[in-house]
Amino acid sequence: MEELTGNSVSGHLRLRCEVREDGVPFLAEQSFRAPVHLSKPHVDAGCLVVSVVNPTAGFFDGDSLVSEVEVCSGAKLVMSTPAASRVFRTRSGKAAVNRQKFSVAAGGFFEWIPEAFIPHAGANYEQRTEIELEAGAGLLFVDWISPGRVARGEVFEYERLRWELDLKVDGRLMARERYEMRGAGDGLEGIKAMFEAGHYVSVYVAGRMIDAWPGAELDKLGGEDVYMGHGRLEGSVMVLRALCRDSLAARGLVEKSRALLYGNAGMTVPNLGRIFM
Repeated sequence: MEELTGNSVSGHLRLRCEVREDGVPFLAEQSFRAPVHLSKPHVDAGCLVVSVVNPTAGFFDGDSLVSEVEVCSGAKLVMSTPAASRVFRTRSGKAAVNRQKFSVAAGGFFEWIPEAFIPHAGANYEQRTEIELEAGAGLLFVDWISPGRVARGEVFEYERLRWELDLKVDGRLMARERYEMRGAGDGLEGIKAMFEAGHYVSVYVAGRMIDAWPGAELDKLGGEDVYMGHGRLEGSVMVLRALCRDSLAARGLVEKSRALLYGNAGMTVPNLGRIFM
């Protein structure tokens, strides 16, 4: 695989989080290359918090990123992005591709809590996610997709977004997502009918957090600005889906639902080290 051309970057991120004898999680292995960089991790509420930074402006056509993250038994890892992730207009027609695999051992916990993903007008992007949980592993996995740069009038003007996700628990496939959205396509009419510039939020939860699922409290987060549903998949996975009127509604939902899930599980919410959340 080419690492760098005149037009694109091929990068990787490899992390393995383990726990010391005193119970403190740490990165036993780390390796990364542009278009990603890691900020200095910190420990909060018993979790190792890592921010994934894109030192470039964002993803460009032909860029690729392969991420492999392993959380070992007893370790708790929280990964976030300090700012929105962006993919820019394709100049060659090629897609930017992001492949990511997250593995969590029994007794481990992993949270992925990014800022919004913003596809610019003319963007072409593919994201493929694999999540593998051992029985007894904990998970809080969030995806947040915006309609584009709303302030510039770029609402659903991206060329193509391809989203794939497989979630397995103890080797058994629990969830599979395959969807493709085109800015000018008819597939977005349902979203537009609800909100002209709707933000999509998807959350998968497993482990301790579903033992005391705050269903009634989550229902109260819905309303005129948030169209939401949640429920149990077969086995030990809960899922939440929401369409939000705008970025403020989406942020409010993510922040409040995160606090509810941690609180009802008797866990302290880790500080991400940024203004929000």
